[in-house]
Amino acid sequence: MVRVERDGQLRAEVDPGRSRPGRGAWLHDDPHCLELAERRRALQRALRAPTLDVSDVRRAFGVDHG
Repeated sequence: MVRVERDGQLRAEVDPGRSRPGRGAWLHDDPHCLELAERRRALQRALRAPTLDVSDVRRAFGVDHG
């Protein structure tokens, strides 16, 4: 499982140490899981962000499009 957290600029980032303070969301370490979470807007809901830049998370998962 990978913990994703939101920074102050409405960007989602992978939390490799799983210990950053604040709201976080958990995803399976699978690009398909990330794509499904994006399609369902699950990260935006979990991280309480109306819009969210997930480009860093995509890069960490090895997903190039978006």
